[in-house]
Amino acid sequence: MLKIYNTDIKTGSFDLLKKIRKGCWIDVVNPTLEDIEFLTHSFHMDASFIGYILDDEELPRIDYDDEEDIRMIIVDVPVREKKKKSSSVATMPLAILIIKDAYIVTVSLQTCEILEDFKQGKVKDFYTYKRTRFTIQMLYKTSTLYLRHLRVLSKEIEKAEGRMLQATSNDDLVNLLNIEKSFVYITTSLKSNEMVLERFLKGNFVTFYEEDDELLEDAIIENKQCIEMADLYREILKSTTDSYATIISNNLNSIMKFLAGVTIVLSIPTMVSSFIGMNVPLGPLADYEGSFFILSFISLCLSLIVAFILKKKNML
Repeated sequence: MLKIYNTDIKTGSFDLLKKIRKGCWIDVVNPTLEDIEFLTHSFHMDASFIGYILDDEELPRIDYDDEEDIRMIIVDVPVREKKKKSSSVATMPLAILIIKDAYIVTVSLQTCEILEDFKQGKVKDFYTYKRTRFTIQMLYKTSTLYLRHLRVLSKEIEKAEGRMLQATSNDDLVNLLNIEKSFVYITTSLKSNEMVLERFLKGNFVTFYEEDDELLEDAIIENKQCIEMADLYREILKSTTDSYATIISNNLNSIMKFLAGVTIVLSIPTMVSSFIGMNVPLGPLADYEGSFFILSFISLCLSLIVAFILKKKNML
């Protein structure tokens, strides 16, 4: 799906266009063959540029084509994945292409949350014709989005800790392992994005303006904070996961110990009735009408005595 957006220089209005014009933004989501053909023909672009982006394992990096004056930045952006009983965060590549210093093109495999904020007018001082600022704003929004997802994952860990003491199943443990996998994706992507930001800061990749310097530094600081938070949460999660597994094992052991104690207590009446049921003489008790109640009382007393002993030994 390909859409063209433009900010009018005179009025400042943000509009959806049918044809490309200088200063516009072309957003391509999950590009089709027609979309790829449109980009390659419109900008004389090497098809390999698009091929890189279609690989969901593509690493963040900076590339360029001096002949056609195309600059490409690939960064990893977080994507929320919802499952039946848990949720996790994965990453996908987002390509930002600055073409002939006149157009900006974004390409992603699926709808990108940070780009939706630009489309909905949630980003301050956003203009499609200010390509360097727009690029830095996207990099900054990427870092803040990681921060938002890290806080959500932190709350997931807190919820798991609240259920920890009563845990007897593996469902929450599996959820924690999915969260741990999310931290691996996030940390790896953030460190790769950091290299892209540092190279972008040098200012020899695109035309760099002094008024954008502070915003780029904010993006780099935000990215570093995300890395530190991800490492911290990962250590907390590792400790929580180990504790969770230990508690599940202890809870199951307690249940098995209780069931074993109950089995011992309930086996006493069975043993008494088994002895009485043998074909042996019982003396006066055999002809007594209340013998059943006497034997039941004896069984109950023996069961209570055994239960008391097991309780004292913390086995029941």
